[in-house]
Amino acid sequence: MTAALRKQLALKPARPETSFGPFKLLHALPWLILAAAMRVIAFGGGAVALPAIIIADISVLLAFFATAQQSIEAAGGQSSLGALTLGEQLNLSFSILWRIALVMTSAALGIAAIGHEAFAPHLMAGLDGMAFDQFTHPGRFWSAWIAIIVLLMIVRAEHDDGRVALFAAIGEFARRGLWLGAAVIALGVINVALAYGQEAVRSAIWNFWQTSSASQFSKNLIYFVFIFSFAMLRLWITLMILTLGLRQSYVRAD
Repeated sequence: MTAALRKQLALKPARPETSFGPFKLLHALPWLILAAAMRVIAFGGGAVALPAIIIADISVLLAFFATAQQSIEAAGGQSSLGALTLGEQLNLSFSILWRIALVMTSAALGIAAIGHEAFAPHLMAGLDGMAFDQFTHPGRFWSAWIAIIVLLMIVRAEHDDGRVALFAAIGEFARRGLWLGAAVIALGVINVALAYGQEAVRSAIWNFWQTSSASQFSKNLIYFVFIFSFAMLRLWITLMILTLGLRQSYVRAD
């Protein structure tokens, strides 16, 4: 396992890269659009809320897969995520989702049990917060930790016949806690800063909506670009920092 993971993170791609670079940033976009649509449906409540949340989380995971592949390859490594069929990616996302859902539910119940009922629901947005802004600063650090556990599960599954192991991923995080912990903290700090930046841009767009004579189409387009630019930026920052931390944990271990 160690040799395989080191090989994945250290080797250069076997074939030359020929795709147009900026297109790499868009691989996750369709899944983020679907996730955003499902979030809107879920906020409406009712019987469709839970299925919408599940679809939204799966979509975020699929966007995470696409970005993880590009991030690993950008770091000079190799990933087989791009070789998976859509069905295989869905199976992998389901396997990860229910395990992470158990972690988030357990954490939320534990936090509620010690008297922090108001904060507990935010822990259930750990997956969602990997792409979309969380509601609290602790939640942003929580999403950073969830992201590294998801990444570790993906990497292990790639070299273990697709088997997803939550506790093995948590154990891997503990063994490499110095570098991976530093990566999570750094990502949490950046997520907080990114939230302030996103709020500033959101306020500017709101003022534009209220005062501009531009067409409704133009206003909607600007808001669309705003939402998904930050979502893709958050995913890329997440994967670049965590991939760097994971790689450094192996380099320094040698």
